[in-house]
Amino acid sequence: MPKIPLPAESRMNEALRQRREAGAFRILRQNHTLIDFCSNDYLGFVRSSLFKQKLDKHLRSYSSAGSTGSRLLSGNTIFAETLESQIARWHGEEAGLIFNSGYDANLGLFSCIASRGDTILYDALSHASIRDGIRLSKANAFAFRHNDVLHLEERLKESAKNGGQIFVAIESVYSMDGDFGLLDLISALCEKYGANLIVDEAHATGVCGKKGEGLVERRHSVFARVHTFGKALGCHGAIVLGGVVLRDWLINYARSFIYTTAIPSSSLAAIAASYELLEESAGEREKLNTLIHAFTKETKVFGIDRLLPSASPIQCMLVPGNEKVREKSGQLVKAGFDVRPILSPTVPEGTERLRICLHSFNTTEETRKLAQLLVSVA
Repeated sequence: MPKIPLPAESRMNEALRQRREAGAFRILRQNHTLIDFCSNDYLGFVRSSLFKQKLDKHLRSYSSAGSTGSRLLSGNTIFAETLESQIARWHGEEAGLIFNSGYDANLGLFSCIASRGDTILYDALSHASIRDGIRLSKANAFAFRHNDVLHLEERLKESAKNGGQIFVAIESVYSMDGDFGLLDLISALCEKYGANLIVDEAHATGVCGKKGEGLVERRHSVFARVHTFGKALGCHGAIVLGGVVLRDWLINYARSFIYTTAIPSSSLAAIAASYELLEESAGEREKLNTLIHAFTKETKVFGIDRLLPSASPIQCMLVPGNEKVREKSGQLVKAGFDVRPILSPTVPEGTERLRICLHSFNTTEETRKLAQLLVSVA
């Protein structure tokens, strides 16, 4: 007897049908035999035998690999608090609080940091986790055009008239364009208007700065910053860095921290191992920067109207249209390169793209061949 669709399933099926027709239907796929130009494993920690050795050392130091409960109940450990302090000092910050993921960190931070009557201003290209956290906030919220400091200043002037605290949210490296946030200019504007700057360092952690610390430096006046461990550090979780008062506030008000099982000690061990390896990864960062330069040189034929300007590992070639960008990605897959299409609505319609992620383990020859292939399929 055929199953009768439930009312909610009927509505879902219709929405999914429309998404398929629009060429925006998402599926999970595995391409582990392809040359990796799509993952966020920028420094190759995931495949590093040295990382595994360091991880094993930390795992042997702790008898339990589980969690047992939320941090506020049974899940807190000396290991977790020590690691938070160590990471905060490593980044030159006062205190930190570990969350189970970068999404959880941004959701918890932005949903609780501002009160009714306050204002959050955010870059129009801010990550979905930032925007979702803002939606849960009671604050007023307005976007400003990407990296447009004049538009931000207009927003700051209007927000200052309304009273309340002002928070400004940006990223140091934007995940879908690969360009850098204008930290110097935006930090100066925040100081001018008494606004609190929050910087997401997810895609800068490990690959930017003298030792992989990211792009926020001591000269920048930053209220909070988020470092995630699931990109170049090759593991999972995130930390919000700031003052002791901010840490205490998040422990008391960040729902994505309070109402969830603590990150397990096995994950904490991986985070500790990744920071140890980071100290020894200057060569990987240097090689990565060499590959970035080589790739941009090989693909400069496109111009900025096709290849988005970026000095980060994230390089994007615009291929407008979901079907067209899927087709181009398929051609690269057939040639052995794992390059994924980024479809609308993830990016605005008309800005669909191939998102190429470079890694220290990619070879010069692989990078050159991919660049040449992009030129040939354009």
